[in-house]
Amino acid sequence: MAQVQLKQLRKDFAGVPVVHGIDLDIAHGEFVVLVGPSGCGKSTLLRMIAGLEPISGGELRIGGARANDLSPQKRNISMVFQSYALYPHLSVYENIAFGPRTRGEAESDFRPRIEKAAGLLNLTPYLDRLPRALSGGQRQRVAMGRAVVREPALFLFDEPLSNLDAQLRVQMRAEIKALHQRLGNTMVYVTHDQVEAMTMADRIVVMRAGRVEQVGAPLELYDRPVNRFVAGFIGSPAMNFTQGRVHREHGRTWLALADGQTWHLPTSGCTPLLADGQHILLGLRPEHLQLAPEGLALRVILTESTGDKTQIYGTVAGSETPWCVSVHDRVALKAGDVVHLQVRDAASTHCFDAQTERHVGVAAPAPAGHRPSVSSVDSRARGSEGQRHAASIAYSYG
Repeated sequence: MAQVQLKQLRKDFAGVPVVHGIDLDIAHGEFVVLVGPSGCGKSTLLRMIAGLEPISGGELRIGGARANDLSPQKRNISMVFQSYALYPHLSVYENIAFGPRTRGEAESDFRPRIEKAAGLLNLTPYLDRLPRALSGGQRQRVAMGRAVVREPALFLFDEPLSNLDAQLRVQMRAEIKALHQRLGNTMVYVTHDQVEAMTMADRIVVMRAGRVEQVGAPLELYDRPVNRFVAGFIGSPAMNFTQGRVHREHGRTWLALADGQTWHLPTSGCTPLLADGQHILLGLRPEHLQLAPEGLALRVILTESTGDKTQIYGTVAGSETPWCVSVHDRVALKAGDVVHLQVRDAASTHCFDAQTERHVGVAAPAPAGHRPSVSSVDSRARGSEGQRHAASIAYSYG
């Protein structure tokens, strides 16, 4: 069993705290992704689990045993780094065999494991090749093969796809996920790429400044972010935000924007919780917006077409950054054009308190160690989809 438990885990550098008391339970066989911007502490946390970075405080348990002071080789782990770190003069087979040989294992013991790992990773035809004869994706598979042949209880990945081009990253994402499904081992994966996190993880741990912001299944974080940071980090393109003041009149809720527009907010999970006069940040994802004859005005800056869809970037009153609208149409727009927007679904409207930046309609997150069952996550995802219905937002101009 490779359950991993972090209890108030801390890391200080020269007396400066960089990881602040993290609590997290990772179940046996779970694929957990640590994600966040550069400098958030995700790689430091992974290195603490690996034993490559001393722990300043708290407790780390692997398989139920305290691991704070265990050397890396005694933790029964394998780690795959961003750098392939292959020996250029050794064949694929010799690179994979390097670890077992260094540990003094007999060839008869590790050869079957290498052949099995090569089969899992589609490396069998390349076992006699040198690294220079391999593609970037094949080299990364060799690095993964070295980890697999050790037969660890826990796999750690530190941004293993960062050196690959976009097409190879997509391919290797699928291969790593398939490897996890075949092996069933516990895996902890670090990345700054939220697309990798969304497509690969059983659970995502979103970090910022050495702290955990939210832990949950990918769709849970996408649908119910606890604050503006998580909402803006999860999802690509990122969520759009605009600031305004809530105004209630005749049982309806409006948002007054900086340029005088007043926006009728539809009834959603957060709308009934808003107070008259409250300053909020309204969050809407690009894919939840559509062009309409009337609605919120957006002045076009540029458009990007990818064939199946068009992304429209422009300015909206009350927003500090350009908005993005993703539509499944080919539209002919130029800089300076003004288009109008409506929301596809009232349930996709997010409201954040302007001061605390916490989501008005989402309760405080459960402790980081809480792990809902797969069935409960699936039913919750199905429920949120079922509750969605066609809706539009009416606008008026003051």
